Amino acid sequence: MLVLGAAAVLILFLWRHFAGDELDGRIASANGRIEAVEIDIAAKTAGRVKEILVDEGDFIRAGQVLARMDTAVLEAQQREAEARLRQAENAVQTANSLVVQRQWEKKAAQAVVEQRLAEVEVTRKRLERSQVLAPRNAVSQQKLEDDRASFLSAKAMLRAAEVDVARADVAIATAKSRVQEAQSDVSAYTAMLERIQVELDDNVLTSPRDGRVQYRTARPGEVLSPGGVVLNMVDLSDVYMTFFLPTAQAGRVTLGTEVRLVLDAAPPNTWSRPKSPSSPTWPSSRPRRWRRPRSGGS
Repeated sequence: MLVLGAAAVLILFLWRHFAGDELDGRIASANGRIEAVEIDIAAKTAGRVKEILVDEGDFIRAGQVLARMDTAVLEAQQREAEARLRQAENAVQTANSLVVQRQWEKKAAQAVVEQRLAEVEVTRKRLERSQVLAPRNAVSQQKLEDDRASFLSAKAMLRAAEVDVARADVAIATAKSRVQEAQSDVSAYTAMLERIQVELDDNVLTSPRDGRVQYRTARPGEVLSPGGVVLNMVDLSDVYMTFFLPTAQAGRVTLGTEVRLVLDAAPPNTWSRPKSPSSPTWPSSRPRRWRRPRSGGS
């Protein structure tokens, strides 16, 4: 047993003596910092913070509601727009009813035109008959004059009826334009409601991805300007480390070199990762970056 122990000590001494320089050259101690992608959760428009539903250090999920802004003014505008929308929809119905009414008035005017045409035709034939009989003294001159007056009166009444038809066409066109105006109001108030709903949704601040709340920068009741940050979160699935290597070690590291990190805070654990291809050379004056692999990645 003593022989075996002595042999083990001798082997360890010889290994350290002949391989120590090589190992020391492959091991470097450097300062660095572990970071993660930070995301500011901010208000899109100016407003007052109504409530914050998470605290610093809380783990959050994508889509989780983190905070709400005060939307009392927007809600009042929404109710106003809804009332105006109902008013515009009623105006559309009224305008459509008016169009139908004007169309019936046109039909009535057209019926009068047909009646006046018949009267013109009757009086014309009567006048023609009187014009033939009057020279033969078969009818009196007074009869001829009366038939001529009746014919001219019938023609005038026909022209008046045709004017009523044209007036009915104008009334129909006016009623249809009112329908279009009312429909435009409906579209405008519908778009207004959609815009207000988008603004209401924007005032509900949600998490864009899984992560953890790092710190809160606002409190309920505070008034923020557009883009004001309510809280800051970090994406723990995208963690990286920036560190600095001495000049001697930096020159030995090439693109694709596997880097193994042992952190002072967690000495039993070792992380390995090839050097990032985003920086093909590592001059000693620049920091080195190592990114932790995502779950399922290399």
